[in-house]
Amino acid sequence: MPQQRRQKKWQNMLSELKNGDKVVTSGGLKGTIIALRDDSLHLRVPPDNLKIEVTRSSVVSVTTADEPGKVEK
Repeated sequence: MPQQRRQKKWQNMLSELKNGDKVVTSGGLKGTIIALRDDSLHLRVPPDNLKIEVTRSSVVSVTTADEPGKVEK
């Protein structure tokens, strides 16, 4: 049962992603969302402000721009 709860919470987090959210991917990339697509999103990654496209399912955690320091898991 805890596995299902964790999966549901993760799915909810993915559905609530928005521009400006700071995210961490499963590969360890940290970036800010600049565009959302159906099954992918575009990130701006420091220090050179690279723009990359990753799948939504690769997002592991979110720190919203409104609440710095709060990390969702």
